[in-house]
Amino acid sequence: MENISFNFAQLHQYGTAFYEFLALRKQFFVDQLGWDIPHDDSVEMDQYDNPNAHYSLVLRDGKVIGGMRAMATTAQWGSHTYMLRDAVAGKLIGIPEDIIKIATVTPNVWEATRVVISDEVKTQAERSECLGLVLDGVVDQATANGGTEIMALCPPVFARTLRQLGYDVDLIGDPYVNCHDNRRYVAMSMPAKHRRKTKVANSAAQVRKAGAAGAQAPLHAPSVK
Repeated sequence: MENISFNFAQLHQYGTAFYEFLALRKQFFVDQLGWDIPHDDSVEMDQYDNPNAHYSLVLRDGKVIGGMRAMATTAQWGSHTYMLRDAVAGKLIGIPEDIIKIATVTPNVWEATRVVISDEVKTQAERSECLGLVLDGVVDQATANGGTEIMALCPPVFARTLRQLGYDVDLIGDPYVNCHDNRRYVAMSMPAKHRRKTKVANSAAQVRKAGAAGAQAPLHAPSVK
């Protein structure tokens, strides 16, 4: 496995990787979770896939098997900023406006969304390595642009999964039930640092509970309907 990380202006340097990531997102969020979000027969893409976005993808034998989107909390594109801030502003259907106490706007804090791992990544060890590579790629992008913290919206059990992978994670809000899939989600935060090299002991069950197909762990929030 290898990580590739790029911003929106660099998409063309990586062939079909970006499109493959959008297709993987459609397979999971639309086909499996049944989310009512913008998509066609092949891909899922929303208003946050704009020039503010950065991407961290994992390839195996040249094929995208995992990935995540990220952007600084200073992001602004038209009437949209970043997911959690838009939720606080009441712009996103299904996410409570009190999901976080304060919608941070600083280059020091980044938001991660739309993490997904392919069903073709079968074993727990492989999935853990893929997720670690994805997150470390986001850490690299954030720190290269002054970021010191990464936050995301994900299932509560995902905090334990990340800690087992060697990341320091804290909850920064109260859980709520998502109207798309009836699962519980909560805002979390972690320092923009690479995972500590720790053994991941029997975390397959926790990864599954985090909401992935088989073991995908989605750091995400629903888009505007």
